[in-house]
Formats: sequence, structure tokens, C-alpha cells
Amino acid sequence: MNDSPILQCTDVRKSFPKPEGAELLVLEGMNLELHEGQIVGLLGRSGSGKSTLLRLIAGLAEPTSGLVTYLGHPISGPAAGIAMVFQSFALFPWLTVFENVALGLEAQRMPRAEIRKRSLAAIDLIGLDGFESAYPRELSGGMRQRVGFARALVVHPNVLLMDEPFSALDVLTAENLRTDFLDLWSEGRMPIKGVILVTHNIEEAVLMCDRILVFGSNPGRILSEIKVSLPQPRNRLDPSFRELVERIYVEMTARPKGAAGGRQERFPGLGIGSVLPQVSTNLLAGLIEAVAAVPFSGKADLPEIASDLQMEIDELFPVAETLQMLRFAELEGGDLKLTEDGLAFAHAAVDERKRIFLRHLLTYVPLAAHIRRVLDERASHSARKSRFIDELEDFMSEEAADKTLRNVVRWARYAEAFAYDDENAMFSLENPT
Repeated sequence: MNDSPILQCTDVRKSFPKPEGAELLVLEGMNLELHEGQIVGLLGRSGSGKSTLLRLIAGLAEPTSGLVTYLGHPISGPAAGIAMVFQSFALFPWLTVFENVALGLEAQRMPRAEIRKRSLAAIDLIGLDGFESAYPRELSGGMRQRVGFARALVVHPNVLLMDEPFSALDVLTAENLRTDFLDLWSEGRMPIKGVILVTHNIEEAVLMCDRILVFGSNPGRILSEIKVSLPQPRNRLDPSFRELVERIYVEMTARPKGAAGGRQERFPGLGIGSVLPQVSTNLLAGLIEAVAAVPFSGKADLPEIASDLQMEIDELFPVAETLQMLRFAELEGGDLKLTEDGLAFAHAAVDERKRIFLRHLLTYVPLAAHIRRVLDERASHSARKSRFIDELEDFMSEEAADKTLRNVVRWARYAEAFAYDDENAMFSLENPT
């Protein structure tokens, strides 16, 4: 086996221009190698730049700086040896299964007989023999994704990029498709030499990958690399499997190092220009109640609470991190531990919960405190939404500013901190003091 990487990213950086002339940094210092026979997982939460990196590798976008090479040559556009499977199936509804699969070969102007031979072979390989003339509307979600795999494999790529290919499927269908894919891979029945899998599912990454790159956010960067040496097929109940899952949770909840090399404060600071996670107060209260209850009694191991609540990393982490931001919990080492106020909230009646939440909202979320202060100081006790949107856009995109403001409104309504009239786009104090 050739020791040189099939694909390599070197110091890749990607940013997008913002309207006011600044830039939004999405990826920084990205270094990655894919060798023959490997499945490499990119694991991280939404917004950590995983899919952006995949688009750079696929040649669908260019890095702002750094280099992406395939077989030693820089990628400057879609490369003929790299294929992608998408989360959303991305099939043409007016084409049959056969026509969807054959499309890539037709674009290569391959002889008609060869197109038919390779397309039928790919359809048979992924288990859809007999459905060649069916249209996507006639297929289940799992079958549509199989068509997506066949369409990628039919061009005989060296590298297969998979962008959360199982996340749109129900649990049983996803498990079946993963198992079939791993069987074909381990038996050497697919033409591909290497795979890069984007996922936010920790167990999926441990189940499928030989190496896992754990991503951090804002901007996206690799926090750590974890090698998975467990033999295939892997058993989720194996203690070694569970140990790896736990280790990844610990990696993803570790406090980042401060500028001087020491650990950051117990509760990281939050500025007025920080993008706030889209988390409802119902989810916050629900997680507090679950962690406060038996068997956790105030401190829960994240893999256990995720399994208990049937939540994936993308659902659980934003809620847990918001509880930490509001000082209702401490998050580190793969554990979520409620603070004294978190426990008090769990056992309080509705009105007392609102008072506790209001105190924490105005103390620990600078944007909420800023809005309340502006409303307090104005004689009308009111202000237009645009007044705060303009401030936020100095720190983030227009879309992120709108989402952040809408989320602080949801928290403020629950706490009765201030009111917002969406029709008139106006903030106000209902009962000014």
C-alpha cells in the first residue's frame, strides 16, 4: 500500500466576507490526511465547519488560504476521483433510479453500453436490484439514500465524501444502511480507497471510523485526533467501545486553555456580541429536571443522559452549554453537574423558577441586560428591534444577529424581563419600574 496520502489539507483557512467589509472566519489551521484503506470521521457540532471543509475537499469552494491536494495535485474544482453522498438525498424527482445513477457517467460522455453496465452493477451492489425504473417518490428514505450511494459509487471514485448521510433517516433504517456499507467496505466490494465521513453522532463515528477528528467551533478547528483500533464489526456494548465514546465526550467538553496556557475560568465569559444557541426554556428546564432526578441526583455522565433522553450530540450540547452559560450547571470531563441555583430551580414552583431565571438571565447574558437597561433608561420604555440588530451585526452575520435576538426574546418572555411585539418589531417594558 502506498504510504502517501490520497488527500491532504494543509493549513486550510476559510472565511466569508461580511457586508461591512469584515470577515466571518469559519475554518482555521485545518490539517488533515486521508490514507488508502481509511475511514476518517469529522465529528463536531453544527456550525463547526465540517461541511464547509467537505465542500473545499470536493472542489465546490476554494480555501481563503492553505492548500487542498488530491493525489499530490492541488484541487481547483470538482475532481474526477472524488464523489459525495449528501444528507438530503439530492435526487432528481423526474428521473428514475437508473437515470439518477447514470447521470454522472453521462456527464463523462461514456459509451451507452458501459453506462448501462456500471449503473446496473452499482444499483445491484447497494441492494436496489429490481427498482431501476422506480421514481424517488416511490421509495422510502433509506432506499433514496441507497440511490445516493449508488450514484456516488458508479463513477468509481478513489475518495468518497459523506456529509451526514444517515442523519435524515429513522434509527433502524440508518443502522441497516451503516451495517450494509461497512460490510461492503470491509469485503472490498466498493471501488473507493478512502472515506471522509462528516457526522455529529459520536457512536456513529466510533462505529465506522479508523480515525476521528474532533472539531471545535468559532472558528472550526481540530481539537484532537482519536484513533479507533477496534476490529470490525464493532459492538456498541463492548466496554472498549463505550470507553471511546466516553473519551470523546470528555474531549468535547474540556475547557479550552487560556492565553497564558492555564485552564479557563470555571464558567467561560460571554460578551454582548456572542451568538446565542437556539435553545428553548422548555429544553433547559427539562434537562435540569432530568439531571436533578434519580438516578443522577444532580450530576450526570453525558453519554448516559444522552442515552436516557434519546438525544444526539447536536441536541444535547447546546442545551448543556446554555445551562453552563446561565450558571445553572458546570460542564466538563463528560459530566454535567448542576450548581446550587440549578438544583434550586429544579425543585422550585413556577413563579420562583421565573424569578431565578430572570436573575441569571440579566446577570450572565449581557445582551439581555443591555436590552433591559436601554428600555429602563428611555422615557417611553421602548426601542425598535433594528436598534439592537445594528449593534449585533458589528460582531456577527445578519442571520446570526436575528437568531440571537429572537432567542434572547424567548428567554426574556419566560422570565418576564421585557416584552417584544413581533408585528411592530418593538421591545418594551410591560411594567416599568
